[in-house]
Amino acid sequence: MKIFTVKGAAGTSRILVGERLQNLSRYVSGKRPVIITDTNVANLYQNYFPPADVITIGTGEKIKTLDTVRTVYDRLVDIEADRFSLIIGIGGGIVCDLAGYVASTYMRGVRFGFVATTLLAQVDASVGGKNGVNFGGYKNLVGTFNQPEFVLCDMALLQTLPDSEIANGMAEIVKHGLIADAKMFAFLEENGQAALALDPTTISYLVYNSVTIKAAVVNRDETEQGERRKLNFGHTFGHAIEKVTGMGHGEAVSIGMAIASAVSVARSGLTADELNRIKRLLPELNLPTRFRADSADIIDALGKDKKRAGDSVHFVLLNRIGRAEVKTLPLKELKHILNEFSTSS
Repeated sequence: MKIFTVKGAAGTSRILVGERLQNLSRYVSGKRPVIITDTNVANLYQNYFPPADVITIGTGEKIKTLDTVRTVYDRLVDIEADRFSLIIGIGGGIVCDLAGYVASTYMRGVRFGFVATTLLAQVDASVGGKNGVNFGGYKNLVGTFNQPEFVLCDMALLQTLPDSEIANGMAEIVKHGLIADAKMFAFLEENGQAALALDPTTISYLVYNSVTIKAAVVNRDETEQGERRKLNFGHTFGHAIEKVTGMGHGEAVSIGMAIASAVSVARSGLTADELNRIKRLLPELNLPTRFRADSADIIDALGKDKKRAGDSVHFVLLNRIGRAEVKTLPLKELKHILNEFSTSS
């Protein structure tokens, strides 16, 4: 097991990579735990939960809303949860995002932690202190910055994931390599199939490195005022594509990375050879590089993005594989490139 530390304004978070769900009781001793999980995780793993009140929610992006938050609040009131309660989100990114938001707002904030059960949650959603829900169909429009006390990343839990969920997590791993670790990107080029097969040595290396990268960035910029924006590589278009098409988060981010990489060739010094390497690796990891939707709908959704600043957007580009920068680009400048990545154009 490796332990990483994220220091936030409201407290310090420990990310325990390789810790087991069966050991969760060690981290809740002496506290009154309330577990928030989803139906899939409850069906598979509830026998491993420590004694606690359990609130079970549905699955899918459609339930990550204030309506679900209200339902959870009602349940917390029913079981008389108080300021001494510890909320634990056990699940993937949706559960972690929602549980963190509930904990950050119930009674003006109670302590919380996560057990990340998906690859996407282990390398991204559970780490860094972003908590939130969707609003009006727009991704994470309502939320907080608040660090969990602990995050357990049990890689044994990945064995029950469908292939689509493995691919979703791989997209964020690719992102970390592209913005900060050229060696990890090259490792993926050589070991992509072993990664998809969840080879223990391969997946451990990728999860460790991803958490190392994200924890370091968050420690330097918790509330996304500067460097943390680099973690949004691929997400500007990715969130818009996710909203319009309904595809999985990692799939949409994969397309967003392909688009951002193409923009990087023109605006940030990325070479054509590097662009080809990126466009070659993503399909090898079962990730798409093109979308099927009206480009005008994507641009409309892009205009609602949190990263927008007036008629421009904070856009992450690559100088080269392993090095990123943030530029402010006019929305109108990004419109023309979308058609190159649309299968309906």
